[in-house]
Amino acid sequence: MNEQDNIRTILVTGVTGYVGGRLVPRLLEAGYHVRVLIRGNAQRLDGRLWREEVEIFIGDVLAPETLTAALKGIDAAYYLIHSMGGENGFSKRDIQAATNFAAAAADAGVKNIIYLGGLGDPNSNLSEHLRSRQQTGDALRQFDVPVTEFRAGMVVGSGSLSFEMTRNLTERLPVMIAPRWVYTKTQPIAIRDVLNYLVAALQTPASQDKTIEIGAPDVLTYADMMMKYARIRGLRRLIIRVPVLSPRLSSYWVHWITPVSADVVTPLIEGLRNELVVRDHSARALFPDIEPIDFETALH
Repeated sequence: MNEQDNIRTILVTGVTGYVGGRLVPRLLEAGYHVRVLIRGNAQRLDGRLWREEVEIFIGDVLAPETLTAALKGIDAAYYLIHSMGGENGFSKRDIQAATNFAAAAADAGVKNIIYLGGLGDPNSNLSEHLRSRQQTGDALRQFDVPVTEFRAGMVVGSGSLSFEMTRNLTERLPVMIAPRWVYTKTQPIAIRDVLNYLVAALQTPASQDKTIEIGAPDVLTYADMMMKYARIRGLRRLIIRVPVLSPRLSSYWVHWITPVSADVVTPLIEGLRNELVVRDHSARALFPDIEPIDFETALH
């Protein structure tokens, strides 16, 4: 029997976030026993239809002593935690949190850590937020636990921060005076495909100790995505490019126009200068049954 066949008890972190909250029901549907780790108290999960179907452990990745019990008896763990605020020191905290988690997972005998990070050429001038996402993956690999790291760009789905920012800008601005980052190339991916990859990794031994870039078939600019969204919605939109509007000013501009706070928007905007395009296509060979849908299909 393959060791992978024995993976039945799963820990999911970040379940109050966008991806984690959607991953849990997929794992339950697949027949896994699911444990979740959250900060604060269990009431944060009020309203989740799956709350009574999971084990709930209270803990904090920045408090290593709270992780031992949560990881005991766990076969595989999903690490879906990262800072979105623009506060000082978030990168150092993210790396410390990942180090704490990986060390505790190693002590507990966890067979696999699965992490969702961010696309971006590590040899380029990545924004602090994108650099931190990749450094978090490095931190998880410090100990003797195989890590499967997926790297994705914009996740397309209702509730995804980067998608909601794009959606709100398109909905609210008939004419957009847009900075040059609107023409940066990116490769978005539908939330259903992200979840397909995350679940499939549990039964794909070849994905362990791999960094896997995932994206939809189409490479687009943010302007392309806005115009495609507008066409599907039946909206007439005009984008006028301007050479000014710094990332800081852009974040305030987006905050004024959309419901997303300036602190959250700032790291997103700073990362828009970087092309988020799949350069390594090994996902096709590792997961031949997954065929990501294109951007317009994801919008529909």
